[in-house]
Amino acid sequence: FATATASIAADDTRNPPNLVLMIADDMNWDDCGAYGHPSVRTPNIDKLASQGLRYHHAHVQAGSCYPSRNVLFSGRYSHNTGVEGFYQVPTAGHPTLTTLMKNGGYFTAIRGKVTHSTPYHPYPWDLVLDTLADGSKAHVKDPASYGESTRLGIQAARKSGKPFCLMINVADPHKPFYAQGKKGETVADRFVPSRVFQPREVPIPGFLFEDPVVRQELAQYYSTVRRSDDAVGSILKALDQAGERDSTCVMFLSDHGMPLPFAKTQLYHHSTHTPLIIRWPGVTQPASRDSTHMVSAVDFLPTLLDVAQVRHGATFDGRSFEPLIRGKKQEGRDFVIKVYNENSGASRDPMRGIQTRKYLYLYNAWANGERVFATATSGTQTYRQMAKRAASDPALKQRLDHYRNRVVEEFYDVTNDPDCLVNLVTSGSHAQPLRELRDRLADFLAESGDHMAPVLQQPGNAAA
Repeated sequence: FATATASIAADDTRNPPNLVLMIADDMNWDDCGAYGHPSVRTPNIDKLASQGLRYHHAHVQAGSCYPSRNVLFSGRYSHNTGVEGFYQVPTAGHPTLTTLMKNGGYFTAIRGKVTHSTPYHPYPWDLVLDTLADGSKAHVKDPASYGESTRLGIQAARKSGKPFCLMINVADPHKPFYAQGKKGETVADRFVPSRVFQPREVPIPGFLFEDPVVRQELAQYYSTVRRSDDAVGSILKALDQAGERDSTCVMFLSDHGMPLPFAKTQLYHHSTHTPLIIRWPGVTQPASRDSTHMVSAVDFLPTLLDVAQVRHGATFDGRSFEPLIRGKKQEGRDFVIKVYNENSGASRDPMRGIQTRKYLYLYNAWANGERVFATATSGTQTYRQMAKRAASDPALKQRLDHYRNRVVEEFYDVTNDPDCLVNLVTSGSHAQPLRELRDRLADFLAESGDHMAPVLQQPGNAAA
């Protein structure tokens, strides 16, 4: 844990770039062609990656939307902002992206997830882009509307005479999935993606299981991923048509993993691993990649401030990785910290984690063998089918029990087991790396003022 003050070299006299930040909702890091998905193609995201820089070890802090996005907006862990769940914090005293960018001379606007990106209210955006030019409310599942919102934001910024910072939150692939009814059936959906996937075409992620019901839901999910890609294309087209491509730094990422069991609302590898693509004309190299450094959402705000050349006196839990965008190296980029406290229903199930490129250690303070983890993914067709089949399938029964009750400590070799199927916490051959990560996480919690620190200092204590 370390605090850092964002800064920019005094001799950097370039004009600060415009910023367009695109955040997909509930999208796994590898569910696009740019990150190697075997069958799902996302042409707009893939093209953006071919024009810029891809990070292969980027993570968010939490596997749920509101807390995850507030880390992005504050550069602080949730226990240092008070935004640990799905609620506003009227007494929040920390500066945020919007305030800092406005004070730095930027015009700030947002489309979608306005309350989810807000630790307090009212939030001082210059413009909320949820209303279209004709006065109608933009539909969150309409890809074309994201392009119109982008155009409106650019036009308003031009009238203000300021560079723009646009936060465009794409609602897909968050549920409801494309053409998915309440019982998983196919229903009419007027917002048809440019490619609709069929169940036979999609692979099953290793953390799920082969089943026709699962295939159907995944096909609907991947079709919704494609619709998210359509929205990204609409945003980038609007930027090009406005003549702002060369003067704009574009960033694309997801707030956390897919909304299915063992991904969303968890801290597993696929829960927090996010695609992160940055295209900064004149700075990033086309089709470049960073497969070395680990960066996370807590680093996002100080990085944006450095990119924008915004000077300020704020300190953060994260630190800027702007030098990495410029192709330089940074020390201390060998692990990320993960933090989860509660879900949208205010059920507190505190978990903490630390991940390196090779290992993931999780501490589930709530797990006592009886308590059932509360998560929105329990309402999916995939979960219901897992629960149904568990009655006669011992392997699925074991997975279901783990999903519901967990264990206090989990330890995975994510290079060989990215789906986190084999818990190595009792493996004697992994005792040393387990101990090292456990100690490192305990030190971090203590140094950062986390209220979970006393619990983790006594491994095996399952008190929630």
